[in-house]
Amino acid sequence: MKIIKPSIFLTLLFFLSSCQIPGAVIPNATRPPAATLEAASVVPKVTPVCISSEPAQDDIDTALSYTGDLFSELEWQRTYTVSDGRVAVTWFSDTLGSVAYLEALIFPCSYEELDLDDFFNEENWQVIFENYESYEHVAECRMDDGLRLYQFKAVEQGYDYDIKYWVENDTDTRVLGVMIVFPVESTSLMDDYSSELFPDLTSCK
Repeated sequence: MKIIKPSIFLTLLFFLSSCQIPGAVIPNATRPPAATLEAASVVPKVTPVCISSEPAQDDIDTALSYTGDLFSELEWQRTYTVSDGRVAVTWFSDTLGSVAYLEALIFPCSYEELDLDDFFNEENWQVIFENYESYEHVAECRMDDGLRLYQFKAVEQGYDYDIKYWVENDTDTRVLGVMIVFPVESTSLMDDYSSELFPDLTSCK
């Protein structure tokens, strides 16, 4: 008889309700230049043009269609929510004991790589994994085009999980976050899903 692990969907629901809204993230002010011997020229300050943080229909369509048919099997159940600053889609499978999550994040005043560094920081991960018994940040890497991958190990209700969280730059004001959570004994299955999602960055190892 196959033993079905407790669903970790409630943990992800906590994540959805706990994460900061990216609409509140405003790019940091320009860092002061390093001291030089020459007088610095005066550069006019540019005020970013901000857009609405309310998701548009295009944001919803992008979030719902991004993974194609990858999670269309009957064993995956899909839900989604639309809120200020994000569209969140969740797929969960009690059969596999796994969760997949995608969020289309809106940064109304645009963003730079340093803003993403600030957003996806240790404090952010502590919020995401607060409802786990424990978690460990094991690796992170990125490609030249900005695609990032963060890898974790976590424990929930006595079970060990491998977690991958990708961050992809979509537009000047949109970022896509994709997370998959699988039991540690389902490594090959997790690798298959990783290859389907991001074939150029399946792992940091």
